[in-house]
Amino acid sequence: MTQWSSNARERRIVAVVVTFNRLGLLQRLLARLAEVEGLAHVLVLDNASTDGTGEWLASRAATGATPGLLARSLPTNRGGAGGFHDGLAWAIDLDADLVWLMDDDGVPDADSLERLLRHDGDLDFWGPAVLAEHDPTRLCFPIRLPGGSRVVHDMASVEEAAHEGLIRDVVIPFNGVLVTAALVDRIGLPREEFFIWGDDVEYLWRAREAGARCATVVDAHFLHPATDDLGTPMMFGRTTFNHSPSDLKHYCMARNNVVNLRDYRGGLHATAFVLKTFWFYTFTRPSLARLRLSVSAMRAGLRSDFTGHERFLR
Repeated sequence: MTQWSSNARERRIVAVVVTFNRLGLLQRLLARLAEVEGLAHVLVLDNASTDGTGEWLASRAATGATPGLLARSLPTNRGGAGGFHDGLAWAIDLDADLVWLMDDDGVPDADSLERLLRHDGDLDFWGPAVLAEHDPTRLCFPIRLPGGSRVVHDMASVEEAAHEGLIRDVVIPFNGVLVTAALVDRIGLPREEFFIWGDDVEYLWRAREAGARCATVVDAHFLHPATDDLGTPMMFGRTTFNHSPSDLKHYCMARNNVVNLRDYRGGLHATAFVLKTFWFYTFTRPSLARLRLSVSAMRAGLRSDFTGHERFLR
């Protein structure tokens, strides 16, 4: 039987899932969420999928096959950023005290929420360790440990570095993370104009800047497909670069990352990212086309023009 604190049992918890054209993975995730006790609602934001997701969700909600399921199909694809912006607002409108945020391609362990809720009241924005689905001993996304430059890639290193079961100030949004309604009231919603890439980092940095208590709960787990295009080595292995073969992903990454670094870390960090990008596509993976795309994306970000990615959606 699930053991929660009396405070956690009194909380109204709403899950928010953002999906786009991954019906099979969405079905797997919703089957898992149906097994989780204590959820008032499961809200699904469908980003105008074309694979039958909207129709399946409508039929599922109508029959009550998934308890608490509510679904909205957006008229256009607004990316993860737009989906989480709308989904979080929807959850708050439904009087959620805690909102459990996740993409459609991951799946929490059956006891993940229970383990997260053990820290309710002590944290404002916290989540599970995000593990590579094909090898749960490895992290899906490397973690830079607080207070230094050490980056860890495996669960053994995370467990060794944890203090009282937590890695403080580190969260991997939006992969099974909990956020309090009180924090949303303080810092607002994710930046919907980012579309994809960097909206999660921006939300975490904004939360930290507001003094939010953030952490990764080491014994709570969320499985996620490996992202092999992240962390490509460069500069003779001294650092890595988030290279993606997708022009859409790269454009949004370059645009949004330079904005995040400028706004939260300052001009020197933003300039360093520009130079790193030029190095990568000049020496590591030479590509004049990628250099031009990077320049246009970064210029757009610095001009606060968040429409350029739309050309890749046509």
